[in-house]
Amino acid sequence: MDQQFSFIAFEISVWLLPVLIAVTFHEAAHGFVAHLLGDNTAWRLGRVSFNPFKHIDPFGTILLPALLLILGSPFLFGYAKPVPVNFRALSHPRRDMILVAAAGPAMNLVLAVAAAAAFHLLAYTPDVVVRFLADNLKNALVLNVILAVFNLLPIPPLDGGRILVGVLPKPLAAPLARLEPYGLLLLIGLLIILPLVGERFGIDLDIISQIITRSASAIIGAIIQLTGNG
Repeated sequence: MDQQFSFIAFEISVWLLPVLIAVTFHEAAHGFVAHLLGDNTAWRLGRVSFNPFKHIDPFGTILLPALLLILGSPFLFGYAKPVPVNFRALSHPRRDMILVAAAGPAMNLVLAVAAAAAFHLLAYTPDVVVRFLADNLKNALVLNVILAVFNLLPIPPLDGGRILVGVLPKPLAAPLARLEPYGLLLLIGLLIILPLVGERFGIDLDIISQIITRSASAIIGAIIQLTGNG
């Protein structure tokens, strides 16, 4: 029992910091780019900040990823409080919506590269903390890539959905944008309900997880090679 508790406590300790940094920098990037492009909503509300307490959602940022980790989920899923953006205040609403949406995943990829590059520092780290630091860096690499890939799925209100709304012609963008209020239900259906239905009938319908896993694996491999860890 003590060993199991120690294992769970250690796992939470090496995931907590990567999760907080990933979601905080992701949301701050959205707000900062929106500020640069003319919308000061997030800036006025103090959401352009690296203070995690400005962004974390107690359930979505902490409890949900921890629960998935304990249950042995193939990948972690979580969310922060969305940064408010008034797209009408942007200088060029359709173009700038793409840039604001892309800022979050782009920041996560930058963090992933930084984590992989920091692997080289492990050779100079005291033995007593090397495993803790190594696991934090490994988890930061994996988590940030998965967060970037997940958010780039073309489903509103995910960043990929908003990018697609900005790219598509208005006759196609409008109906896609109207899906945004139902985006969370759609994600639950695709990520949880559809695979369960498929499992009941002996069919693998876990398509979204496969897309995320394969895309993330390819990107992680490229980052490892880029940073000289291959």
